[in-house]
Order: sequence, then C-alpha cells, then structure tokens
Amino acid sequence: MTITRERTADPVLRPFATGPVFAVAGAMAAVLLLVNGGYGYFGDELYFLAAGRHLDWGYADQPPGLPLLAHLMDLLAPGSVWALRLPSVLAMVVSVVCTALIARELGGGRRAQVLAAGAFAVSMQFLGSGHYLATSTMDPFLWTVLLWLLTRWLRTRSDDLLLWAGVVTGLALNVKFLVPAFWVVALAFAAWLGPRDLLARPKLWFGAGIALLMAVPTVVWQANNGWPQLEMGEAIGDENPDKLAAALSFPVLALATAGVGVGLVLVLYGLWRLLRTPSLRFLGWTLLVLTVLFAVTGGRFYYVAGLFPLCWAVAAVRLEAGQAQRWWRWMATWPVYALTAVIAVPSTLPVLPASVLDANPGLPRPIFADAERGWPEFTDAVAAVYHSLPPEQRERTAIVTQVYWQASALDHYGPERGLPEPYSGNRGYWTLATPPASADTVLYVGADSPVLRTHFAQVVPVGAVDTKLPSAPMFTQGAPLWLATGPSSPLPELWPAFRDLAL
Repeated sequence: MTITRERTADPVLRPFATGPVFAVAGAMAAVLLLVNGGYGYFGDELYFLAAGRHLDWGYADQPPGLPLLAHLMDLLAPGSVWALRLPSVLAMVVSVVCTALIARELGGGRRAQVLAAGAFAVSMQFLGSGHYLATSTMDPFLWTVLLWLLTRWLRTRSDDLLLWAGVVTGLALNVKFLVPAFWVVALAFAAWLGPRDLLARPKLWFGAGIALLMAVPTVVWQANNGWPQLEMGEAIGDENPDKLAAALSFPVLALATAGVGVGLVLVLYGLWRLLRTPSLRFLGWTLLVLTVLFAVTGGRFYYVAGLFPLCWAVAAVRLEAGQAQRWWRWMATWPVYALTAVIAVPSTLPVLPASVLDANPGLPRPIFADAERGWPEFTDAVAAVYHSLPPEQRERTAIVTQVYWQASALDHYGPERGLPEPYSGNRGYWTLATPPASADTVLYVGADSPVLRTHFAQVVPVGAVDTKLPSAPMFTQGAPLWLATGPSSPLPELWPAFRDLAL
C-alpha cells in the first residue's frame, strides 16, 4: 500500500479577525473575572505567596517566576484573591488571541480564527487554569506564544522571530522546567522531517543563548542546592504507585481537559492534520513523543496542554476550507461550542456559592473547589491549640506542618491570629525557613511522624482540626495535632530530617 503525503503551498496571510476574536477573548475574561474572587485561595496560591515572602532565585519544586509574580500582585493589592488572579486572566486572554493568530499564520481566515479562539475559550483546561495563579496557567500560555512565533517563522522565515522565541523560552524556564523537552524533541524531528533549515539559522542559537542566560540564576540555585528539581520529578512520579495505569490514563485525562466536545475532537483532528502536513509534521510528532515521554516519567497530564492551541488552529483552518469530513465540520457549529461551554464552566469554575453546593451535594462541583475553602478555619483550629499552651511554652514552640499547603495557610492567616512563622519540610517550603535553635517544642500538624518519634523524647496528641465545614479542603479536616518535646538536638540540626518532597 502506498501512502501519499499531502503537499501544501505556503499559506497566504489573511486579515486578522480583530472584532470577533477579541469578543471571544473578552467573553472568557468576563467569565473568569466574575468568579475569580469566589471561595478563597487555592493551596498552591498560598504557597506562592509564602515563597514570595522569601524571594530567592529558585525553590526545591520550581523556578522563581510564580512566587515573584504572586509577591508583586500581593504588594499591589494585599490579601485580594481576585487581584492575585489577574495575571492568569490576562494570560488566558492573550492565549486566545495567539491561538487565533496561529490559525491566521496557517492560512486561516475569519472563521478559522474564531473557531480556534473559541476552542481555547471553552477548554476545561484553560478555563480552570485562568481561575488560578499557577504554573499550569503560565507555562501553557508561554508555549502558546512560542508556537505562534514558530508558525509565523515557518511562513515568513523572519529570523528575528527566533530571537523572540528565545526570550519566551527564557521566561518559561523561570516558570517551569518543561520547555527544554519541547525544543529537544521538536528540533530532533525538524532535523529528520524538516524544516531542516531551522537548525541552520544562527538566530535560533542566539535565541537559545538568550534563554540560557535568563535561566542562569535559577540553574545556579539548583546546582548550589543539590538539584532538588530532579528529586521533585521523582516525587511527582511516585504519587501514582501503579505506573502503568498512570501512564495509560495520561492521554485520556489530557484529552478530557482539552474540552469535552469541541476541544477534544479538534485536538484529535488537528493532530491528524499536523501529521499529514509536510511543513508542520515535526510538530505533530513532537506532541506525540512528549505525550509518551511525560506519561512514562509520571508527569502531570496538563504538561502537553501548551500544544493544544496549535492543534485547534490547524483543525480550524481545515474546517474553514471545507476539507474535513461532514462529521468534523458538524463539530464546528455554535451549538456544539455552547454545549461544550455549558459542560466546562460549572465543572471548572465556582459559579455557584459554596453554601448552595453544601446544601445540594448532587450539583456539579468545580474540580478544585474544596482546595479553595477552609484555610481560615484550619488556621483557627491550629491557633486554638497553640494559644492553649502555657505562655512560657508558647514562646519556645515552633509550628511545623506535614504538608506545604498547611504551612502556607498558617503563614498567610496566622499573623492576625497571633501565630508565629510556620515551618514545613514538605516540598519547596523546606528551604523557606528553618525553626530557631531557641525552640524546644514542636506543635506538629499532620499524621503521626516517625521523625518526631525518633528525635523527640515525648510526642502526645493534642487534638485534631475541625473546620466545621460540610466539605473541607484537602489536608485540613481531621488533621491530627501533636506536641513534641525534648528534642535530641537543636531544631536547626534536626531540620534536614523533616525534608520530604512527597505528598
């Protein structure tokens, strides 16, 4: 059987559909802005705020970008959940526009640009990401910008775009260490399948140099601290004991979050068209290989989300040209987009008050709704135990938590409740602060700890957290509290024993 490969002419640049695309981006922004103050901080957002109060060039679990951004937003609007999430909303708006621009670079006209932008706007992954300040928001956003620059280079061969791609890559390296995997795989397939001249462009390598220079501080921090990011990757992989099941579920979860309906179907169709388009085939194979790579190494399913906009754009261009089968074309109708949005919005965003959800357990719940609630109540419970200690003992007591979210909540809400600075050996929080040598007592929040049992003379239970909420967030409701006294060594010397990157 002979397989014929499609050959296409260079796409002609069509006018940008400014009004319709901006309307799609504006609609997504309006939805996000309406709900962004709902419930409260997500656990990772509290951690970014805590890390931002201990600014450094790197952390055990990430580069410095998100803690710095969280710190800046908190300086502008202290204590505002809504304001903290404004960069995420802006990132999603720009991503919608960039997705439309990718379609335009591939020869798409007004309809293709709107179809591609709409697929992004109704995606569960990106609606959910736009609601939080998170690496899973900023990293795919930067990949989307990168893909626009790359597809524009494919059309124009303007090498200055490769320098800007280096700048975007440098920014991405300060958010998450994933983008090198994209470049290694993409360039390997470009060398094999074309465009081979990409690798011969000096400005590609100058751009790589810019990216490396932008990453030097955080790479040096990692080197000086024993490369904890490598251990972090192993810890994430170990969260799923059944490696085979986790690997097999990776593409399923990734596709599901692309958007039940439009997003999922157009990702699959777009990938198919990528693999059959000579100038873009290397990017289609890049998506496939990265999916396998992240799946077998225990990565998160959203690691490949930054490549979805390209698939949506390619699919939209083909749909506009009428070159798709009728079934595919039927997916590109406004009722299907509307149905996708109706499914995606309540599944990812807090559109209903928490009290309504509590009173009606059968209603759809946002995926991470419980992780946005209960942190003040959790802090109240810990504060009650802390203040029940004799004054002279409180002065010598360090509060240590099992999970970094718990310490982050105490760091944010604790000062107004009279709590001292909290500590945790979990993930990146371990490097933020070390208990003082003057402390000889630990109020520990979490499961019975072998570290306490090994290094303290006495460990006694002193209660458990009760947030009194019908649906409490992870790591709060029922969390035991322990009082450990008689340390075998000063706490700074014992602190390495508390280090734990796993959840």
